[in-house]
Amino acid sequence: MEWITLLSSQRPGSKSLTLSDSRSAFEQDYDRIIFSHPFRRLQDKTQVHPLPEEDFVHTRLTHSLEVSSVGRSLGKRVGEVIIQRHPELGKSFSLFDFGAIAAAASLAHDLGNPPFGHAGEDAISEFFKSHPYGQSFREKVNEPEWADLISFEGNAQGFRILCKGEYGMRLTFATLGAFTKYPCPAHFPERNKKRRSQKKFGFFQTEREHFKEVAHELRLKPSVADSWYRHPLAFVVEAADDICYSIIDLEDGCRLGLVTLDETVELLSGILREKLDHNKLKNLASLNAKLGTLRAMTIGVLIDACTDVFLSNEDAILDGRFDEALTGLTAYKNSLEAISQLSVERIYRARHVVEIEASGHRALPGLLEEFCRAGESVMTNSASRKYQNLQRLLPPDILASISRGSVGTYEMLRLIIDFISGLTDRHALSIYRRISGTPR
Repeated sequence: MEWITLLSSQRPGSKSLTLSDSRSAFEQDYDRIIFSHPFRRLQDKTQVHPLPEEDFVHTRLTHSLEVSSVGRSLGKRVGEVIIQRHPELGKSFSLFDFGAIAAAASLAHDLGNPPFGHAGEDAISEFFKSHPYGQSFREKVNEPEWADLISFEGNAQGFRILCKGEYGMRLTFATLGAFTKYPCPAHFPERNKKRRSQKKFGFFQTEREHFKEVAHELRLKPSVADSWYRHPLAFVVEAADDICYSIIDLEDGCRLGLVTLDETVELLSGILREKLDHNKLKNLASLNAKLGTLRAMTIGVLIDACTDVFLSNEDAILDGRFDEALTGLTAYKNSLEAISQLSVERIYRARHVVEIEASGHRALPGLLEEFCRAGESVMTNSASRKYQNLQRLLPPDILASISRGSVGTYEMLRLIIDFISGLTDRHALSIYRRISGTPR
């Protein structure tokens, strides 16, 4: 792979580049994402602590903004050296382009997450795996389509959102490539989950041709079957996400009293080491000041470390021989694993987290059953009064797409899943309670 094609500012469906004196094409990508409706919905989607009442606990929206900030810093640091190594790039690109691509892709990285986070992904998948009505679709779709349905994947849903419609948000090919951490489909017998880029999947059957176009334009190196090696900046986006959820989830846990400050300091001292001045930390008056200082310093150390790992492996990344998380190859791997272990035990399994996730496991299958039945009734033009009413609750564009009669069962289900997975946590619970008659 070559940087000159990997940094393509061309957009799907465009025959010529749109130039602006004030904003690069990649900065335009960032703006298109941040003003989009799917991005705005992230303000009420679970990060770790569902439906938080405290204004300092992170939602998917604040998390995405922070990942984007770290991604920009990582991208610029990497880009500065890459342009020095490849002087021909300096004629068309700058370190700010690397930063802008990473920032835009990072900003979008959670757009496809359903209500209740990973618990929501599991609930949607289990509906098709285990629910009698969900299982009834098995004979109505082909094998690759069924693989999509029984393995809902937020990354693939995010790519679908970016490409939905004729050309979706029409982001540049470079940003779409950097966004796709898992450039392979769900139905992929050759998939090796030990490879970082094949641990999950990055596009549904409905977007397979879209990703093929992205891979062709960027000249991504093909792997096997319908899979490719990652765009190099996808490693940067992944690292930004890994850094933020490791450090900031711990910060939230400390604020909520699930982890003590002393425990937090001890865990982060494994990363900060000699940079941590315990006396200065004690002199800071508030918990906010202490945690803010620890967070900023720790993220700075991890950005430096991940930059070094990327640059040391640039050739292997471009050849497709490198396929690991950048954070896992830093000197701080053990400290990050210790933080992750404590977060699982004390934060992710906290009682209030588990209780709300449990409600999601009930609400999402309930919504899927009712609205999939409504979708089928549209296709067969045989709706009872109940399902006529449910049809009216579907977004007009989704109802119109199903009503045209040009979609098959799989496409109808994808549209219903678009609706359900796009709901915020509160909206999903609210609709479920109303249509099921469940008291608040």
